[in-house]
Amino acid sequence: MGTVVSLTIPARAISDRELDAATAAVERVFAGSDETFSLYRPDSEASRLARGELSLRDSSAGMRDRYADAVGWRLMTEGAFSPERPDGVLDLSGIIKGYAIGQAGEALRIRGITDWCLNAGGDVLVMGSPVPGSVASWAAGIADPLDRSALLSACELGGRGGWKTGTRRALATSGSAERGDHIWTAGSRGAEFVQVSVAAADIVTADVLATAIVAGGTEMLHRATDGWEIDVLAVRRGGDVLATPGFRA
Repeated sequence: MGTVVSLTIPARAISDRELDAATAAVERVFAGSDETFSLYRPDSEASRLARGELSLRDSSAGMRDRYADAVGWRLMTEGAFSPERPDGVLDLSGIIKGYAIGQAGEALRIRGITDWCLNAGGDVLVMGSPVPGSVASWAAGIADPLDRSALLSACELGGRGGWKTGTRRALATSGSAERGDHIWTAGSRGAEFVQVSVAAADIVTADVLATAIVAGGTEMLHRATDGWEIDVLAVRRGGDVLATPGFRA
């Protein structure tokens, strides 16, 4: 998918053999998603769909399922999130990375690994604590879109004593400061925000709503915070910041 994926597990939490197996499991998940959904690969199913060589009706069950999910999100966000580009080409970039991260997390969970942090291109999903057996939360930093060398804010994820007792396990960031080529309405009604970060209980919700708020602007920001249990950090083009209590300076 044209991004870097990292896995962090606390030292001595698992054996070297278990770590190798966990890393391989995560790699398999992302490799499988890449083969099907990546528009960076000309041989992927998504690229064949984009070129018109394959119809959605004849695509795989996984492709159709993810498209159905994306359409559901389009309805829930009243069109701020869309699985189609302005030219009508199907592009699930705004949702599939979140699903891959979630599947990789499930692969770790079923192996009995209880403390970990997955980061895929700045989108983060955690479980447990960086200090196994403690109540400590993982700390996720948000880069300043106007100065990529500086941190704008931080957010506590996971743990057993953090923000709202660890209900926020996922963090996703969208905007023109990063790779925003899948945010179709940026530059028109959504141009007021250059970057939006969303913390949520699951990574797909965080990923989709971050994209939708960039695309839909303040109206979608209010709709998202009213309709979902999330925290939001939104940066306007002039540098003004809007933040809910889950984010701290």
